[in-house]
Amino acid sequence: MHFELTDEQVAIRDMARAFAADRLAPKALEWDETGHFPEDVVRSVGELGLAGIYVNEDVGGSGLGRFDAVLVFEALAQGCPSIGSFISIHNMVAGMIDRFGTEGQRHEWLPKLCSMELIASYCLTEPGSGSDAAALKTRAERDGNGWKLNGTKSFISGGGFSDVYLAMVRTGDDGPKGVSAVLVENSAPGLSFGANERKMGWKAQPTSEVRFDDCRIEADRLLGEEGRGFQYAMAGLDGGRLNIAASALGAAQSALEKALAYARDRKAFGRPIADFQSLQFKLADMETGLQAARIFLYQAAAKLDAGAPDATKHCAMAKRFVTDTAFNVANEALQIHGGYGYLADFGIEKIVRDLRVHQILEGTNEIMRVIIARHMLAER
Repeated sequence: MHFELTDEQVAIRDMARAFAADRLAPKALEWDETGHFPEDVVRSVGELGLAGIYVNEDVGGSGLGRFDAVLVFEALAQGCPSIGSFISIHNMVAGMIDRFGTEGQRHEWLPKLCSMELIASYCLTEPGSGSDAAALKTRAERDGNGWKLNGTKSFISGGGFSDVYLAMVRTGDDGPKGVSAVLVENSAPGLSFGANERKMGWKAQPTSEVRFDDCRIEADRLLGEEGRGFQYAMAGLDGGRLNIAASALGAAQSALEKALAYARDRKAFGRPIADFQSLQFKLADMETGLQAARIFLYQAAAKLDAGAPDATKHCAMAKRFVTDTAFNVANEALQIHGGYGYLADFGIEKIVRDLRVHQILEGTNEIMRVIIARHMLAER
């Protein structure tokens, strides 16, 4: 498969790179150190058309594809993977509303989400159901002309900050067919949040529990059809996995570039360490790994755009391979820096900390292997 970028795709990628270089990279270390969430910077991506990348144009989206999206998130993560990934989660929610929502829901929510007037969070994981997502316990019961929600969601990016939460809740029996998706506004009575989590990485974005205690929402906040929520969630995660992989790839590319610059500048035994063959081999392996990961990611995105029958398997494979490769490259970049890589001032240890979670969220890499194997065994 050939992945020559069109002029439009080059322009989109370059716009995202420029935004990352101008608005994210200069402050990324400061935001990480202070735990500051740059709301103004995040909301400003709406002006660039990057808050509804694959949302249809009739409701304010950019109408682009998944391949275009991975170009964007790879570029944004070169400035800051924490903020780039936060924007990717918002896009995942917007894409799900566009794809599965009613016409009324699309026109009510998406213009504000695509402009970043509203910021969205995705709520699936619970204290007792992570990888076993279909075992979720948060329940929604009919209450007059609306729904009453009870339960807790865990590890929610934007928890306590976002304007709207797309939550997977149980409206029926146990199992996937009993799950529905609902939209909960931050002003909903009975909605509350846990404390901001103390995390290894992604410190520039808020993460907390989202709690529903007799939380009441109107009937029209049910997304699409009742009982289809788990299907919606899994379909949304196909693209979400590509986004998270792209963010890991962009951050790892930044780490490699930092390592190259350091290797040329740092001297040991009377010459630049870049002259030593052992380090050259390490750099060569890092470059090879990232190039292979990039092609794998682009192929999976192309399959998702085309609606290929094996797209889900390829999204899982790409997520597993790209995030593992990206973390290893970032870790090797730290090693090349030696003791300096361990210091916050050089920016490498932040990338390593940020990328560790990419192997966990949107389905752990162990679960990716389960998905891949199931598809393999089901093929005839």
